[in-house]
Formats: sequence, C-alpha cells, structure tokens
Amino acid sequence: MTTRLWDIGTDIGGTFTDIIAVRPDTNETRIAKVPSRPDAPVTAMLEALAAVGVAPEAVRRFVHGTTRVTNALVEERLPRVALVATAGFEDVLEIARYRREELYRLDIRPKALPLVPASLCFGIRERLDPTGKVVEALDKAEVERLKAWLVANAVESVAICLLHSYANPAHEKEIAAALEGVVPHVCVSHEINPEAREYERASSTAFNAAAMPIAVEYLTELERRLPIGAGLQVFHSAGAMVPVPAVKRRPLVMAMSGPAAGVSASARMARTLDRPRVLTFDMGGTTTDVCLIVDGAAEMTDTRMMGGRPLRQPMLAVHSIGAGGGSIVTLGPGGLAVGPKSAGSMPGPACYGRGGDRPTITDANAVLGYLDPEARLGDTIQIDVEAARRVIAPIAAELGFGITETAMGIIKVAGAAMARALRRVTVERGVDGRDCTLLAFGGGGPMHAAGLADMYGLSEIIVPAASSAFSALGCLTADFSFLQQGTVRMPLANFPHAAFAARVAELSGEATGPLLANGIAREEITVEHVALMRYSAQSDSIPVPFTLPLDQARLEADFHRRHRDLFGYATDEACVIEALRIQARKPSSVPFSRPDVGRAQGTARSRLCVFDASGPVETAIVPRETLSGVTFGPAIIEDAWSTVVVPPGWQVRPDDLGNLFMTRSAA
Repeated sequence: MTTRLWDIGTDIGGTFTDIIAVRPDTNETRIAKVPSRPDAPVTAMLEALAAVGVAPEAVRRFVHGTTRVTNALVEERLPRVALVATAGFEDVLEIARYRREELYRLDIRPKALPLVPASLCFGIRERLDPTGKVVEALDKAEVERLKAWLVANAVESVAICLLHSYANPAHEKEIAAALEGVVPHVCVSHEINPEAREYERASSTAFNAAAMPIAVEYLTELERRLPIGAGLQVFHSAGAMVPVPAVKRRPLVMAMSGPAAGVSASARMARTLDRPRVLTFDMGGTTTDVCLIVDGAAEMTDTRMMGGRPLRQPMLAVHSIGAGGGSIVTLGPGGLAVGPKSAGSMPGPACYGRGGDRPTITDANAVLGYLDPEARLGDTIQIDVEAARRVIAPIAAELGFGITETAMGIIKVAGAAMARALRRVTVERGVDGRDCTLLAFGGGGPMHAAGLADMYGLSEIIVPAASSAFSALGCLTADFSFLQQGTVRMPLANFPHAAFAARVAELSGEATGPLLANGIAREEITVEHVALMRYSAQSDSIPVPFTLPLDQARLEADFHRRHRDLFGYATDEACVIEALRIQARKPSSVPFSRPDVGRAQGTARSRLCVFDASGPVETAIVPRETLSGVTFGPAIIEDAWSTVVVPPGWQVRPDDLGNLFMTRSAA
C-alpha cells in the first residue's frame, strides 16, 4: 500500500469544488479546482483529488466543508419529517414569532411556512417545569401511540422537542430509545440546541432532522469510497473540524461550513500578519461572504435565518449575499440587479462556453478585459469574450448604453451590494470598517477587492497565496475542535458555585469526548470557556470569556465593559449567566505554504482593460509566480486559477510566501 503522505482540504461550492493538498514532511502544497457535481458530491471530491495528483490510498487526513446541507434546506429538497412536542405545544412551528419578514409588503406571506406541516406534528402528553422537575410523567401508552402514528405516516426522520428538555432531557431520551428501529433517523433537542427559546429550539431540531437522511447517506458514501477512519473529518460552521460520527448525529453543524472555513484561515492569517481588524471578502461563484475578525478572533453568533426560519447554534458570524461570479444580472423596474439566482457550475457564465445564456458578473469582468481569453482556467475553461458580449447586449440596448458601459455598471451594482454587506458586519456592530484590512479570496474576491476598497474607504488589501482555494485551506489548517452550549440561568447575586462548577464540568466532558474518541491525548486539548450574559431584565445575552477557577468579580466587570463597548452604556442592574459555551480544541500544526499552482512561469505581456469611464487602457499582465518588488496599476496578476485586478492608483507587492499586499499608490 502507498504510504499515506497527504493532508487534504476541500470546499464544495455551488460552482466549483476547491482542493488543497499538503505534504507535512516536505511542506509541498498543491491546489486545484473542478466543477461541482450537485448530484454526486463525493465523485467531485475524488475528481479533485485526481486534479492535484494524489491517489486516495495516499491520503492521511481529509477535511471538507460543504454547502450541500445548506442548499438542501434553503431549496427545501427535504425528506418526510415529523415533530414530536409536548401536548398543547405541537403548533410551535406554525405560530413561530409574531413578526413579518417584510413589514410593508402585504402582497407576500408574512412569514415562511413551517418546516414541518401541521399534519406531521404530534403532541405527546408529558410535562416538565422550567427547572426540569417532572409535572406529568411520560406514560408508556403515549409512546406506543406515537410509534403507531409514525409508522402510519411513513416518517423518515423525527425531531423530538419537549418543553424545558434543556433543563431535564430524561423524557426526550426515553422517547428516542423507544423509537430505535421504528424510524430511520431520530434527533433530540437537548443535543441540537440545549437552550431556552422554545420556537428557535424546535426550528433548529426540525432542521437537523431534515438534514439527517441527506447527510448520513452522503457521509456514508464518502467513508466507503475514502476509507481512512478518523482521518476523515468535516468542517464545523463554528470554525473547526469535527469527526464524521458526530456530524451524522448533528449534520446541522455543516450549515455554512464552507464560508466558515475561509474565515478560520483568515483569522489565522490575521494573527500571523499582526492585523488587529480584518474584513474577510470571500467571493465565490454563487455568493459573497463577509465576516469581521478582531484581534485574531472571528465574530460569533448564535442564530441566523435560513429560508426565513431560525437556525440556532453557535457559528461564525458570516454574512452572505447572493452576489457571486455566477450571479445572474437582470434589468427590472429598479434598474440593474445582480443575484440571488446563479448560473451555477452548469452551464455557468456565458463566457465559460458551456451554453450559458444569461449575463453574470463574470461575463462583465470578461467584457472589461480582466479575464484572459487566451488561457484555460485550470486547464479546462477558456474564456469566450464574444459570448459574454452577446448576453449583455440586450440589457445594454434596453438601457441605451454601450456593452462596455453596461458591464461597468454591473460591476458597480455588485460592488454596492458588497459594500452594504461590509456595513452589516462593521457599522451595525459599532466598528469603523475603514480601519480594517480587507482580506480578499475566492474565485472573484481579488478581482473586485480594489473597487470595493475604493467604495468603502479601505486602505489595505491582502490577497493570500492560495486565494482561489482559501476556504479549502481553512478546512485543513483549522483546529480540531468541538463545542457545546447549554442554558444555566444563574444570577451573579447569591451565585450557586457548586451548580456552576458541575455544569461546566458536564459541558467540558461533552466537548472533549469527540476529540478523545479520535485518539487525541487529553494533554493536547485546551478548553475555552464563555459565559453568555445579560442584565436580568434583558432577553438577549452577549459572550464574555472567563477562566477557571471563576473570578466572579472579574466576570461581572468584563460583562459591563463588553456591554459598554457594544451598546455605549452599562448599568448597575443585576447580571445573569444565561448560558455557557465550552469549546475543546487541539490547535492545528499545519503550516501555511506557498502553493504549487501547476503552471510553468509565463512571460509578462499586456492587453486593453477598462477601469472607468475614460475607456480602455493598456494594462500589464503579470504572471503571479514571477511577481517581485512593487508593481503599479493598471495591472492584472494571474495564475492558473486566480486573477487579481490592480486598477490605476493602486500598487501591489508580494511577500516570501506569495501573499499580495495592495495599497494605494503615492501621488
């Protein structure tokens, strides 16, 4: 058998599957892209392995992020799911929250339809109080009635969410044990989201139940075709890798795992380069994802909306918009619009020559001269500029502009949408984004970074060496980690020290368990503690890190300070620890290395490109692998899979690892 030498990171996007391969013994690094296969993602990953010249038998570790689960949930391509709730509360998903998605749009439904229809919601007689005390015991006859109902309704997956089970999961465990062999897939809310907020907990558990059949089938196939045991891992949306068995029980952790991987790599790069505030700008084929990194740590969130429904679990605070390279351009009553619909991997943008007949952002870039019509992207795709011009021409004619002017308008409209996304993660959180460094990656990020920086007022851009496969790199270089969170509701006044210590120990054990089960020594694991705190009259909490043994006075002072930083004030009201978040982590030792893009060094040349209304200008085309010193714009920096646009007024310089640093030129 071939010696297992390679560590692999992959990111399955809506358009391309990215891969990066690293040999730890030599630090050799290879990257590649292959078209994604929505109906056969495992096949796409094996094709990606072949693209970097690595046989499956040579793989030691394989970590991947994917949007497969997210796409299935958003597009509602879901199996038959049932919800089991405490009798009288089985309509929790139907009632939801009393709020409209669009306050002034009466022509659309006020909120999303429930993930589980009323006909598949079952009320079972039992009851706990908020402390977990049994008010009404669970009767075996009730469980038998539930089993018969599930069989009669041919349910494939069931979500169990009982009232106050976060305080006492005994009834949920009893029901789950009884359903073994009755329903293929069962998930319980005390494992998915062991916190108060009944609707959000039920919604998240239903999401997880819906994802289980999809994820288990997909991961089982991956285990069969790539049998490397514990070396096979999945990227977590909270910014770490987790073992496959844990993901099969909680596939919801894969939601947003691809974008989270790019943020994880960005956080590590921010620490390495000593940049205190970084904005990530990940522009792929389908979406653009942005996130704020402060002092080397990415912002976290507990809740995000998916398809108009809440998904509650700790995850990186990535904000996504439907403006990727393949996003389709339309002309409506409000003028030009980009996305959210995408041309995908097939047929893709018109300029890819695969039959695309709708204009996209990539087509606009081709018309403006940013993409090389003579090269083959990744040795597979040759840019067809005339095809791009043909699909933009109808919009240009309707606007009364030239094709080039319309392409420039498309880029500006896309840039405005991206700038709004940056404001969501900076200004709306009390941060002046103009002080940040923009870290641009993904297939389209380096092409649009300078224009976005001009629009937003940023002064520095960093394009990492493996920019086209940076999320795949994030999968590989992230820490091996697992996270648990649970409601405790402990006031700092008359603090229950013994109960607090017991709950911390319980959550720490649950967080470290998957790492120990994968052969990681206990002494290699670090455990991080965060208290989610609020004033007693508030409903929302904010994260405050702490260390053990607990210094209660310091924790309270840190909470007041954090509250003042976020909201501009702090009070002397009583404080409450609403929940605890415990993360067990084994730090990564995988190095950042300059990747081999698999292309021989080219020679410098030039072509006409358009950057503004002044028209085409002769622009230097510089192979990225030959770059040295300072290069002044206008210039296009190219390698096999990425294009970096350096407009007039900007300059770029590389470092020894191949990272590019862009700043405005001196007058």
